[in-house]
Amino acid sequence: MPANDLHDPLGMDGSRSGRAGHARNWGLIALGGLGGAVLGLVAFSLATDNGMGGRPFAEASIAPGRIEETAAAVPAPPPPEQTASNAANNQPVAAIIDATTGVRVARQSGDRSPGGPLILKVPQDRLGLQLASAPDLRLVEKGRHGPLPRIGADGARPSEIYARPSVTASTLKAGAPRIAIVVGGMGLNAASTSSAVDMLPGEVTLGFAPYGADLDRQVARAREAGHEVVLQAPMEPLEKADIPGPNTLLSGVDASQNIESLRWLMSRMTGYVGVANFLGSRFLAREADLAPVLREIASRGLLFLDDGTAMQSVAPSLAAAASMQTARADVALDANPGREAVELALGRLEAVARAKGFAIGYAAGLPGSIEPIARFALGLEKRGVALLPLSALAGRSAPSAGLAR
Repeated sequence: MPANDLHDPLGMDGSRSGRAGHARNWGLIALGGLGGAVLGLVAFSLATDNGMGGRPFAEASIAPGRIEETAAAVPAPPPPEQTASNAANNQPVAAIIDATTGVRVARQSGDRSPGGPLILKVPQDRLGLQLASAPDLRLVEKGRHGPLPRIGADGARPSEIYARPSVTASTLKAGAPRIAIVVGGMGLNAASTSSAVDMLPGEVTLGFAPYGADLDRQVARAREAGHEVVLQAPMEPLEKADIPGPNTLLSGVDASQNIESLRWLMSRMTGYVGVANFLGSRFLAREADLAPVLREIASRGLLFLDDGTAMQSVAPSLAAAASMQTARADVALDANPGREAVELALGRLEAVARAKGFAIGYAAGLPGSIEPIARFALGLEKRGVALLPLSALAGRSAPSAGLAR
């Protein structure tokens, strides 16, 4: 299979056995997230007693970059599982300023080691704006499998009503480069999803897989934290053995079968602004199969995100012909899941944005990619770049020759 196949962002090495192992229900994303879940839950518990007079802030475990101490540390760092109780008992915390992002960081009991646990404290003005409540009854119809999105009688569209408001900082110059980041794989593991929700700034759009449990609750929590969300619809990859789960959209079948499958997928949760492909190297390249699906998505007032990893995708041209709100990712952020590779991909994303004015990055949401993406995103404003939700850039992306790697 070519190196640019859709399986690449999932960290596969190209072997069929590796690809099939991941495609089965996003198994590696769900299992790999367990390690990050513990620190994420600790951070969430700290938020309930933060000593900030009730002002909300996000807390997430994150490894340090270049830092400058602003308060003296104290000895004997506790084990991570004691962090929440120490905070509740008002034990000393070393105040640290991350020199890359300017965000205040608290290190429990003065642990100065580079690998020690950190709690990233993002003040309220970094959490972003409140999203509209969901579901909005104007935008819901009863379907065979559950509630389906629709365009309201007054013309209201889910892609607009459920979107995060697009606001740029007053410190940014007019015409500043713009970046949107979409992180997928959410919903498969509640604990790791919660950790990602807390760690990533609200401007980052989150993609939820349709096979997770209690999706509406997980989506609601993500939206409460300021993240707009998209539904990831599984589509047929090159190898049928790699089909990820039930109701995957298939090539060569009657259009009514795919529409029924799509409606099942859409009914799995509410409050999303659009649909993104998951896999789909074969499906996205077949106009006869994709066109009816895009028409169904458009008719329900949703945008479509092509994650950019299917090199032969006809989605951009079909969406443009249908005057559909659409976007295509420019850079795969965790095609190679190592930290250094992710940081290099983030650098390419910023370079693309500076070159053409805007760029969209897509990440499969592997556990090791969340922390570098969070640091990068939080530092963009200082570098003169605006971080925006996907909906703010959808419709502006021209079809590209391929995804930057």
